[in-house]
Amino acid sequence: MGKLDLVQTLLGHEGRVWDICWHPQGNTLASCGEDKTIRIWGREGSKWVCKAVLSDGHQRTIREVAWSPCGNYLASASFDATTAIWDKKSGQFECNATLEGHENEVKSVAWAKSGHLLATCSRDKSVWVWEVADDDEYECAAVLNAHAQDVKKVIWHPHLDVLASASYDNTIKLFKEDEADNDWTCIATLNSHESTVWSLAFDSTGTRLASCSDDCTVKIWKQYLPGNPEGIVTSDNEPVWKCVCTLSGYHSRTVYDISWCHNTGLIATACGDDIIRIFKEAEDSNPSEPTFVLYHTCHEAHTQDVNSVMWNPSVQGLLASASDDAEVKLWQFTE
Repeated sequence: MGKLDLVQTLLGHEGRVWDICWHPQGNTLASCGEDKTIRIWGREGSKWVCKAVLSDGHQRTIREVAWSPCGNYLASASFDATTAIWDKKSGQFECNATLEGHENEVKSVAWAKSGHLLATCSRDKSVWVWEVADDDEYECAAVLNAHAQDVKKVIWHPHLDVLASASYDNTIKLFKEDEADNDWTCIATLNSHESTVWSLAFDSTGTRLASCSDDCTVKIWKQYLPGNPEGIVTSDNEPVWKCVCTLSGYHSRTVYDISWCHNTGLIATACGDDIIRIFKEAEDSNPSEPTFVLYHTCHEAHTQDVNSVMWNPSVQGLLASASDDAEVKLWQFTE
């Protein structure tokens, strides 16, 4: 059923490590946490070492980090209500822009595939879309107040300028720009979770979305386009998203994060029960009623809550995880 072997434990953070993010080339890892720092990890020979510690960008906990698609910029979202943009143009990582506007903690930050858009979300219930100009100026293009509660996560579609957000209000929302009036609008609300939705992950095609929740489930959503052969009704010429699979009974506590590998199709989850789980889609799976099987369970992956998991985009089977136990771990999954 596959196995997950520990490659290395990366030490250095003090307190909770909230998030990890692989560089698009897969050769660098960024981590962030309660100690208000970002650590940049890279390979030296067969070992991963800390190459840089970024400590002067934020006043409070750093909740999430995200590399730009080109790999030249790193964005960090903090409980100090700001988002920092870092680059290495001087040879060293420096914070060269600070995005302000949210009233409370910024919980998540994400870059669109085009690199021209950035999204942030906050405990203030809002999602902000920022336009990135060629001269590294960031301008707020939209403030989206569609959620009724704290917004936990934003991610972009892997190919389109479509944004997904997950919230404490138990819903997932999808947004896109209406080209007629340059206004961002909510094009879909996904209802099925019974508690806070913590994280989201698109598959490689962007036609399916996975979500994980405080209700201890993972859900798989499928997009149905107008005129779809299944006969699913759509309105306003917009796609409709339906929950086609619920993975329940596997997680004993809140599922905090989910990563859908674009190379292998494997799904990894990070859970409050200290376990990393790997799910695999069955080979005879029906796209409209897919079957995912629990492929591997890594008990005591960490000694406390697992907050974040992410598959490496280029090295097959390489998984990173981060935890309340102050550790970042690298794992190799082999089938």
